[in-house]
Amino acid sequence: MSRIISKIDTASASYKKNYDAMTEKVQALKDQVHKARFERPERDVERLRRQKKLTVRERLDLLLDPGTPFLEIGTLVANKAYTGDVHGAGQVSGIGIIHGREVIIHADDPSIKGGAWYPLSVKKIVRTLDIAIENHLPVIHLCDSAGGFLPLQSELFPDRHAAGRIFRNQCTLSKMGIPQIAVVLGHCTAGGAYIPALSDYSVIVRGNGGVFLGGPPLVKAATGEVVSAEDLGGAAMHTSVSGTCDYAADDEPHAMAIARDIFYNTSPIAKQVIDRVQAQPPFYDPRELYGIVPTDWKTGFDMREVIARVVDASNFHEYQPDYGTTMICGYARIWGCKVGILANNGVLFNDSSLKAAHFMRLCDRDRTPLVFLQNITGYMVGREYEERGITKDGAKMIMTQVGCTVPKFTVIVGGSFGAGNYGMCGRAFDGRFLWMWPQSQIAVMGAEQAANTLADVKIRQLERNGHQLSAQEIAAIREPVLASFEAESDAYYSTSQMWDDGILDPLDTRNALGMAIVSSLNAPFSEPGYGVLRL
Repeated sequence: MSRIISKIDTASASYKKNYDAMTEKVQALKDQVHKARFERPERDVERLRRQKKLTVRERLDLLLDPGTPFLEIGTLVANKAYTGDVHGAGQVSGIGIIHGREVIIHADDPSIKGGAWYPLSVKKIVRTLDIAIENHLPVIHLCDSAGGFLPLQSELFPDRHAAGRIFRNQCTLSKMGIPQIAVVLGHCTAGGAYIPALSDYSVIVRGNGGVFLGGPPLVKAATGEVVSAEDLGGAAMHTSVSGTCDYAADDEPHAMAIARDIFYNTSPIAKQVIDRVQAQPPFYDPRELYGIVPTDWKTGFDMREVIARVVDASNFHEYQPDYGTTMICGYARIWGCKVGILANNGVLFNDSSLKAAHFMRLCDRDRTPLVFLQNITGYMVGREYEERGITKDGAKMIMTQVGCTVPKFTVIVGGSFGAGNYGMCGRAFDGRFLWMWPQSQIAVMGAEQAANTLADVKIRQLERNGHQLSAQEIAAIREPVLASFEAESDAYYSTSQMWDDGILDPLDTRNALGMAIVSSLNAPFSEPGYGVLRL
């Protein structure tokens, strides 16, 4: 591979403008992340201390190998829901390292509403276990939940991917032979009781831990029986009488030590072998990413400059560099792992779509994971392109992408609009992970296009009835659409709804991809297979 020759002028006015704007956005992101992770009302922290409980972050520090990375998932989920008070949807999820092996953590955060599950909490837990299934990652559940948030029960209980999916996923993991360890640090009530019951191993803390289908108030209301939480479902009863839990721990540090010891004695999962060498840092300074991406997503930039600051040694072997030039395809390494990269340098035309499809087939055949770097307005529209079969060629790209059996990873660097999102492995297309950058946007189309489209439709409807709209009336149609699209297409709205796995500081892109790629190798690759391509 040869090194990318960067053409970025770091002294230019446009670079400095972009750099300052991205720096400001990254600082705002860091402030939001710090708030979600650490800022809690003093009364909630004091309550945990009074109960001799640790915070969820302190628990992670005891559980994971010191000094190792933790790839957190969905840090800012629910940042625009539930009045913004349910940070991270009351859950912490992510991939960490225990005894040198990757493991995925699902942890209730008892400092937020007692760890109660909101609809987005359930969505986050299901997503966490989906990642475990897709990547064959062992799971550790840190259980401390007040149960479902009852005022919103209709949104978290009955649907296919609601709370029942958590337990379905646990059963699926067990069927696959993937270890699960539950650490009961507080009460596990109602459906939450099934998390330790469906795990292979369970540890429960004396005094605080409790597992019961109905807590003492419900038992009294239903049967008239008066019983304490400890007698009903505490550590002594469940480890010596019911057998629901396996180990009793004296306190939380003891429980984490037991969990680590259990994990040490599970059999390591054999990793998929891919082309991998010693990693090298990028030749170019990754901090220059801040100055590369324009503040306005409608302004183009060369995605090679992004690639050069993410991949090992900034080396890149470009495939068909002179054909379909709005699509960049080629081979590089991230953390030493060979990957195939597909990156947008403009709208997708017939030739760029076909180029992408062919390149993906090559990568799938050679067992090379795929990385998609999105900055895409969609596939080209217009009579000429429809006659040339843009819909058909776009469908070939989408069909091929879905047929790929190697792991796929997506980063939305700029815009992600319309069917371009689909072809470039958007959320619906089973990529292992998807992240956004702070200034990125995602929607069915841009706000301006949507507002103009709706205004044009309305104008033509009224003109047929002999009514001519004034400029003020047209503005009255456009402005609400603009406001709605702008509010619901930014990265923070996306991550609040968990349409992605988190917003990345661009400097963290390389390590997030590296950690995800290495973790994905716990799952064997299946054999390639493709649907029917319309020729």
